[in-house]
Amino acid sequence: MQFLRGFLNRLAFITVLSVMIAGITLPASAASIVVEGNRRVDAETVRSYFTGADQGNVNQSIKDLYATGLFSDVRVSHRGAGLVVTVVENGVINRVAFEGNSKIKGDQMSSAIQSKSRGPYSPATVQADIERIKEIYQHNGRGLAKVTARTVDLPNGRLDVVFTIDEGDKTGVKSIDFVGNKAFGSGKLRGLMQTTESNYLSFFKTSDVYDADKVAADQEAIRRFYLRNGYADFRIVGSDVKFDPEAGGYHLTITVEEGAQYTVGAVRVESHLSDVSGEQLTPIVRLSAGDVYDGDLVEKSTEGLTREVQRRGYAFSEVRPRGDRNPSTHTVNLGFVIDEGPRVYIERIDVHGNTRTRDYVIRREFDIGEGDPYNKVMIDRAERRLNSLGFFKKVRITNLPGSSADRVIINVDVEDQPTGSFSISGGYSTSDGFIAEAAVTETNFLGRGQYVKLGVQEGQYARGVDFSFTEPYIFDTRIAAGFDIFAKQNDNTQYALYETFVTGGTLRLGIPITDEFSVSPHYSIYNTKISIPNKSSQPSNDCVSTGGVPIDGTTPGFGTLVNVPATATNNCLTNGEASIAIKEALGSTLTNLVGFNLNYNTLDNPKNPTSGLFAEIRTDVGFDTGLGNAGGQRDNTFVRSTGDLRYYHPIYDDIIGFVRLQGGHVEALSGQLRITDQFQLGPTLVRGFAPSGIGARDISDPTNAKYNPLGGSTYFGGSLETQFPLYGLPRDLGLKGAFFADAGTLFGYTGRTNFTPGGGACVAGGQATGVFATNYQQGTCVVLRDSDAIRSSVGASLIWASPLGPIRFDYAYALSKDKFDQTQAFRFSGGTSF
Repeated sequence: MQFLRGFLNRLAFITVLSVMIAGITLPASAASIVVEGNRRVDAETVRSYFTGADQGNVNQSIKDLYATGLFSDVRVSHRGAGLVVTVVENGVINRVAFEGNSKIKGDQMSSAIQSKSRGPYSPATVQADIERIKEIYQHNGRGLAKVTARTVDLPNGRLDVVFTIDEGDKTGVKSIDFVGNKAFGSGKLRGLMQTTESNYLSFFKTSDVYDADKVAADQEAIRRFYLRNGYADFRIVGSDVKFDPEAGGYHLTITVEEGAQYTVGAVRVESHLSDVSGEQLTPIVRLSAGDVYDGDLVEKSTEGLTREVQRRGYAFSEVRPRGDRNPSTHTVNLGFVIDEGPRVYIERIDVHGNTRTRDYVIRREFDIGEGDPYNKVMIDRAERRLNSLGFFKKVRITNLPGSSADRVIINVDVEDQPTGSFSISGGYSTSDGFIAEAAVTETNFLGRGQYVKLGVQEGQYARGVDFSFTEPYIFDTRIAAGFDIFAKQNDNTQYALYETFVTGGTLRLGIPITDEFSVSPHYSIYNTKISIPNKSSQPSNDCVSTGGVPIDGTTPGFGTLVNVPATATNNCLTNGEASIAIKEALGSTLTNLVGFNLNYNTLDNPKNPTSGLFAEIRTDVGFDTGLGNAGGQRDNTFVRSTGDLRYYHPIYDDIIGFVRLQGGHVEALSGQLRITDQFQLGPTLVRGFAPSGIGARDISDPTNAKYNPLGGSTYFGGSLETQFPLYGLPRDLGLKGAFFADAGTLFGYTGRTNFTPGGGACVAGGQATGVFATNYQQGTCVVLRDSDAIRSSVGASLIWASPLGPIRFDYAYALSKDKFDQTQAFRFSGGTSF
């Protein structure tokens, strides 16, 4: 019996010890659990973690209590048959503060961390928040930032959490290297990236800051570039990023596998729809046999086929591109398979993250809407459109299951970014002199996607103000509408003896026909006032007119005589007199202009194109109404057409070839063309010539011919240019050089040349007679020099796409010209924004 009692005691001891070691609680009711140390958390809440149907595990219950973040310490002990749970509560955060931060605002960090005002304090959470803040600084180019945290105790168990930040220096990308690239140089690939290397321009830019998301976007841009140039097997093998504390920056190495360049073999459209022929759809495909394979054109062909099949009534159709590679011949046989897809409808489109941009601005970029058949090609197209708007930092479209198997929810996540800007610009050009501009621009006005700009210019030879407004969607269509209001004063006396002041406005539409082709009707009404300076320093209108008829309508018989009495060597004919054709245009003229533009654009980059074609044809019909220099009415109607074609093509790596053709013609339908209706051209047609340096001139005074250009009614010209990087300089400096050759001509002045009263015979200028005998009189006819000879030039350029604006310096040598043409070897234009 004694042996049995001892055995049972030992068994009970072992059992209790096993229970304590295993952490398994004995059955207990809520009443047998005592909670101590709690001040804000109710005791029943704590007990609920230790009671229940299965009584649970004490160790797991302790872990669950810690996970709430409400307690810094939890201990469990046995007291008789019950449990004692002793807790130490975390304090409540009164506020979260940041010290030492100047590059990143506290609001940005507050939204990223987990420690919140009026929330529980947790050392583990604070430590995690330190890492989050460091990550924010790394994404903003401060990889060496140091972050510490401390608490400030307050009454009633409350405390402040203070993060102290040492931001350190900017952590840039020290180097970007490529491994495995042979077809394209590393410099070319770096030029495709938004991320750039740090250099002496780093104080101007932020693109050299390492950002993992931006690097991922750069890799996608490189991948698309290779696919666009025929490398169908291209892939990025790896991306290695190493932080070098000694250098204070990152070293980025991207390893690629190019593969061979492919051309297109056969092209076939295979339709499985009963009444849709694949052969009929083949012309929609933008690639043909023998073309270099282009992933972008495959994508656009897929979109075009999808739209065409849907137009024919197959709303659920699917177009799947297929490429069969032949490695031995380096060709890709393209196939587009058209099937009837699953009948899935869009239940709804949810938009998230747009704090400023209105929902409808996002939704209108979708060609399909709620209730329409789901089509992935159209969804991908909408995502590209949203990204190209420039309103958002990021755009991500995902699909979620709908309320039934045949329903899908489109989820659109965006993040707004600033779209307004205020700029102050300054610059210099040989035609406008020094000029300054202040402008306010908003590309997403009030979150409605509207474009608004107000600009003011003040310069040495030009000044003005303009206001523009554009609504990109009217009548729920992709038709853009807008208007411009402007006023500009130009002093042309460097190259012609007159000044102009133009005020007016324009109404315009933009109608897209395809992604590349658009039509833009417009209507303009503007008033042009022409004046001739006539002062002691510029006596350009001081000759007597023949027969006492005033030239400028100021004083009967003559202009304002600032050079009397006349002498044989100092008279109005030799001190710089404006042509009588210019004087005829004096006064104000109201012009109504209606016309349209046809535009075709496949340029890869509108600011810095390297490939593609831009073509524009513009036709306008104008009607002028105004008063002549003697109060006579002058009305005329004219039609004017111009064309401009520019083609860019890469020659080798970063060496770009550029061809430009341009031409125009203006013709009077009634009346005669005024001098301001003629084309006035110079370096915009052939570099090496001064503004208004080409075309007809009044040479009645050969010594003054350079200041009396009359222009012409017809022009044409062409340019060949090769652009190349300046090796040895940082690519993101934006400097490149160019060699060019220009040729063209302007001729066919069709304005009035005989201004003799009554249309009589021409009267030569010279000493006046009669009452005006002490003065000189101007001749009544223009002595016209109008040559259609080809003008040509060759030269070199330095082009700088600077962070503060574009700057271009041209030096040209005229190879051929007419006798009275005006040349200008150096031409400089540029501007800055600061």
